Amino acid sequence: MPGGPVRIDGPWTHRDVAANGARFHIAELGEGPLVLLLHGFPQFWWTWRHQLTALADAGFRAVAMDLRGVGGSDRTPRGYDPANLALDVTGVIRSLGEPDAALVGHDMGGYLAWTAAVMRPKLVRRLVVSSMPHPRRWRSSMLSDFAQTRAGSHVWGFQRPWVPERQLVADDAALVGRLIHEWAGPRTPEFPDDATLDVYRHAMCIPSTAHCSIEPYRWMVRSLARPDGIQFNRRMKRPVRVPTLHLHGSLDPAIRTRSAAGSGEYVEAPYRWRLFDGLGHFPHEEDPVGFSAELINWLKDPEPDR
Repeated sequence: MPGGPVRIDGPWTHRDVAANGARFHIAELGEGPLVLLLHGFPQFWWTWRHQLTALADAGFRAVAMDLRGVGGSDRTPRGYDPANLALDVTGVIRSLGEPDAALVGHDMGGYLAWTAAVMRPKLVRRLVVSSMPHPRRWRSSMLSDFAQTRAGSHVWGFQRPWVPERQLVADDAALVGRLIHEWAGPRTPEFPDDATLDVYRHAMCIPSTAHCSIEPYRWMVRSLARPDGIQFNRRMKRPVRVPTLHLHGSLDPAIRTRSAAGSGEYVEAPYRWRLFDGLGHFPHEEDPVGFSAELINWLKDPEPDR
């Protein structure tokens, strides 16, 4: 693969930046206000390839980073709790020499975007979250909504030691391909194709990636009754005070629409909820043109509505 399994060739530029005691790989394209893109599981920065070019063409500085432990970023032995991962994100904003950023997060990246907007509001100009409820909403749904508990069965499965890591990389990470297939909506049969799945499978097979990818989910469950988890949940009561765009696929089988839809109660700012009809867990890849148009129109709107 040109550029290796992570530094995939394209119109963007690859480089590393230091933040929060670690090194992070980024791909960047364009000039203008910073838009920082945060991937989810089981992916890496490349999931935003369509949005990188669309945002750059629209006059933004688009940067997609690999989260700690994934892609081309450092695989540290610790630091996978959401508070520290959010400090990775805000540290990258500072390392890029920008006063703030519009944060765009999908899945786990969305969880961290919510967290960063609460913890470091001055560094987050606007917030865009796809396919992930607010952390407090996620917690209550996983604990009290049986349908969401079942939809999130992979999260419970990740709590076992060693077994999930072996399953993720077995047979050249075949499970990664199956998960992306199962979570994608039926409306776009062209996503995912085999070439796309090969990219994600190769990236997961980089040593230690499977373990590091799972660690945030282990923290989310194992900390539910621990002081650090209770403290985090209490901390997230603080409302989000930046304009927020919340995007979701109507047929997302991993995060139910009902689980995500109540997140607006934690936002004390203009909040827009947008449901993509017929799409699954990856709206930015299933309908990249529609997703990018929604994103860019909202980012350019001087007065986003409630």
